[in-house]
Amino acid sequence: MSGSGAPEGDDYSATVLGSHWFSGPPDATKRMAPEPVAPDRVEGSVLRFGPGVTAAMPAPFPLDAVMAVVPAPRRRRLAGLRRYALAAFVLAGVLAYLGWQRFGPGIEVRDVAVRTDPKGPACDAAADVVAVVATNGRPGILTYRWVRSDGTRSEQLTERVPRGQREARLHLLWTFKGTGSYPAEAELQLVSPGQRTAAVDFTYRCTP
Repeated sequence: MSGSGAPEGDDYSATVLGSHWFSGPPDATKRMAPEPVAPDRVEGSVLRFGPGVTAAMPAPFPLDAVMAVVPAPRRRRLAGLRRYALAAFVLAGVLAYLGWQRFGPGIEVRDVAVRTDPKGPACDAAADVVAVVATNGRPGILTYRWVRSDGTRSEQLTERVPRGQREARLHLLWTFKGTGSYPAEAELQLVSPGQRTAAVDFTYRCTP
């Protein structure tokens, strides 16, 4: 249809004209405020409305900002958890080491050797017999006794070994008197930890 009264522009629609023809011309209020059209798509942070309308309405807040901000608390929580996990791991390691130091394996004897001056003592003098007990450096108590070849033995003796000391020296002073010659043997009997023995031979000589 054409005429001087026909609307101009691309927005004109025959469907709209038919609606006006059957329902009558719209009142002044409807002409002043056209009925809103629901948005048909969303691109980024801009809402675009129906065909022919070029105006753009910004979203209440940028969607890109939402996507950037939302994961941040999760990253902060994960970083905090990692820090706490590392601190807990270090603390557990320190506690385990201290517990092992305090309640771990006790003293262990690695080796026992007995020695003295091979020339023997002088007349009416004492032989200094030394037992060297090698340990693992752990603290503990050595229990032992000395046995002499003259048929005597000491009572059960103890030696406390502090932490970090890897060697204990146990002394026996055996005194000789008189003239003559006497072949002697001194033996260390370790009772605990473990049972070990070690001995040394020497000769007492004293000529008038």
